[in-house]
Amino acid sequence: MKINSLSSFYVSLWLLFTAVILQAVESAKGKYAHMLFNELFEDYSNALRPVEDTDKVLNVTLQITLSQIKDMDERNQILSAYLWIRQSWYDAYLKWDKDKYDGLDSIRIPSDLVWRPDIVLYNKADDDFSEPVNTNVVLRYDGKITWDAPAITKSSCVVDVSYFPFDSQQCNLTFGSWTYNGNQVDIINSLDSGDLSDFIEDVEWEIHGMPAVKNVITYGCCSEPYPDVTFTLILKRKSSFYIFNLLLPCILISFLAPLGFYLPADSGEKVSLGVTVLLALTVFQLMVAEIMPPSENVPLIGKYYIATMTMITASTALTIIIMNLHHCGSEAKPVPQWARVVILDYMSKIFFVYDVGENCTSPKREKEEECKLEGGDGCQRRHKEVKSHLSNRNDDSDLKGQLNGNLNKSYGVHGENVRETVNCCSCYKMLIKNIEYIANCVRDHKANRAKGIEWKKVAKVMDRFFMWVFFIMVFFMSVLIIGKAA
Repeated sequence: MKINSLSSFYVSLWLLFTAVILQAVESAKGKYAHMLFNELFEDYSNALRPVEDTDKVLNVTLQITLSQIKDMDERNQILSAYLWIRQSWYDAYLKWDKDKYDGLDSIRIPSDLVWRPDIVLYNKADDDFSEPVNTNVVLRYDGKITWDAPAITKSSCVVDVSYFPFDSQQCNLTFGSWTYNGNQVDIINSLDSGDLSDFIEDVEWEIHGMPAVKNVITYGCCSEPYPDVTFTLILKRKSSFYIFNLLLPCILISFLAPLGFYLPADSGEKVSLGVTVLLALTVFQLMVAEIMPPSENVPLIGKYYIATMTMITASTALTIIIMNLHHCGSEAKPVPQWARVVILDYMSKIFFVYDVGENCTSPKREKEEECKLEGGDGCQRRHKEVKSHLSNRNDDSDLKGQLNGNLNKSYGVHGENVRETVNCCSCYKMLIKNIEYIANCVRDHKANRAKGIEWKKVAKVMDRFFMWVFFIMVFFMSVLIIGKAA
C-alpha cells in the first residue's frame, strides 16, 4: 500500500516538473520573439522593395484556392467568388540566425508592417476599391514571407448564353502587379491550376477545372514587360432547374396548339385557345429575357420560344381562314372541282374524315350488324319506312300526271256541265303550279344545304391536315433542341 502511494507521488511530481519546464520554455520563446521583433523592425521600412540589389528581380509565388461561387450574374456579366489568395516572397532585410534566438524559426506579425506586392485582380468589376484584408503574415528565419488573405472578388466574365440552359462558361481571373514591371517583380504560379480541394459544391454550377497560365504582356504605354497569371474557371450549368421550370412547360403548352384544329368549329373556342397559348408562351419568354443579358446572341430556349410562338400565330391565322370556309353557307360558290377531287375524295380518306352519320370504320357493316341485333321485324320495319319515304318523294313527280288523268276523266263524265269543268280545270292548274313551286323550293334548299355541307367537310379535312402538320413540327422542334443540348 505504501509502495503504491509512493509511486503515484513520484509520477505527479514528475508531471509538475515537466509543466514548469514547458512554461519556462514558452516564456523564453516569447521573450526571444519580442527581442527578435524589436531588432528586425528597428531600421526596417516597408515602403521599398526588399532586395539588396535594385537590379535584381523579386519573385512572388501566387496560389489561388477557390472556396465558393457566390453568384453568377449573367445579365451584368459579373462572377462573384470567394477566394483564398496565398502570396510568398523573400525579404532580404528580415532574416535572422535562429540559434541566437533559442531555435525560433518563425513569427507571425501584421501584414501592414512588411512590404507587400501590389498584386491586384485586373478584371475586377466591383465598385469597392478597399485594401485587402490585413491578416497576419508568417515570417521565417530565412526571410520567406507567406501571406494568406481571403477575398470576395467580383470579376467581369464574358457570358455566352447561346446554349442556355445547357451552356458552359469560362471566366478568367487575371492577377498581376499594378505598378511593378517584370524587371522588378516577377509573378510565378506555384501550381498549374487553381486549388479546388476546399471548394464548396454549388447548386447551379459544376466546376470542371481551373487551369492557370502565365502571360507576359507589353502594353502600349510602356516598354517594360508586365507579367500576370490568369486562372480560367470552367463552369458547366446544372440545367435540371431550367428544364422543369422553363423548357418542359413550354413543350407541353406547344403541344396544345395543334389541338386547336381538332376542336369543333361550332364550339367558338378555336381562336381563344390559340390566343391563350400564345399569351402563356409570351410570359415564359419575358421570364427568360429578364435573366439573359441584352446581347445579340439569342439563347437556345429563346429561339425555341420564338419558333413556337411563330407556329402558334400561324396556326391561329389558319384557324380563322378555315372557320370562314366552315361558315360559307348556301350563298357561297360551289366547291371547285379540284378541291372536290383532292380534298373530298383523297384527303378525307387519308385523314379519316367522313360525312355526318358515317363512322371511321365501315358504315354499311355496322348498319347490317344493327339489323341483326334488332331482328327481322326491325329490319322489315326500317325497309318499309325507307320505301314509304321514297314513295312520298315520287308522289311529287307523279302528282301532275294524276291530276291530268283526273282532268280527262272529268271531261268524259261531266261533259254537259262546261262551266263547272272550266272552273275545276283552273283549280287544278293553280294547284299544279303551287306544287311545282314548293318542289322547286325544296330542291333548291336541298342543293344549298348540300353545298354548305361540302364546305364544312372541306374545312374539317383542312383542320385535320394542319393538326398533323403542326404536331410533326412541334415534335421535331423538341427533338432538335434536345439534340443541340446534347
